[in-house]
Amino acid sequence: MSDFFQAVWQQLLATSGWELLAVLLAVAYLLLAIWQSQWCWPAALFSTLIYVALFYKVALLSDSLLNAYYLVMAIYGWWSWRQGRSHQALPVSTRPWVWHLGLITAGALVSLAWGYVMAEYTHAAFPYLDGANACFSVITTWMVTRKIIENWLYWVVIDAVCIWLYLQKDLAMTALLFAAYVLMALGGYWSWRRAMQAQAA
Repeated sequence: MSDFFQAVWQQLLATSGWELLAVLLAVAYLLLAIWQSQWCWPAALFSTLIYVALFYKVALLSDSLLNAYYLVMAIYGWWSWRQGRSHQALPVSTRPWVWHLGLITAGALVSLAWGYVMAEYTHAAFPYLDGANACFSVITTWMVTRKIIENWLYWVVIDAVCIWLYLQKDLAMTALLFAAYVLMALGGYWSWRRAMQAQAA
């Protein structure tokens, strides 16, 4: 076990300045999202711009494409949170479990198809796992832009998988970021839950 932690420490020491900047911006994004501040979206835009290049460099192609999608969603999220409904702040909302079951089923089918394409036609590392991560992250990011509270629970699972994936590609700082994301996503869920209860009251 000590060899594992020593290897992670060595990866952290080798972290590039660009990866560190992307991580700091990503942390800013998540904290601002938890606080429902629209300024989370500019932080997301610049973080994802860096990650497009970083993930491409280490052959996590689905993650690179995912971050290109995040760029677009950062712009949409900024607009959505500013406009809300009838020019009022967008409220936190929830969806029934049947809706989530359908969403997860559709996401799993798309993930399998995307993983197959990446395995057969590209040099992608971990094509199925990376592909599933990308597909469910696309779905969950859309949920964030609509302030659907269950997005945080999806992120707990996605981020936990990403920790392992990024350690395999020597992106230790990013893996550490995603370990923090797991805890922050749990905090985000409870923060938005309180906001939703306040809205109902």
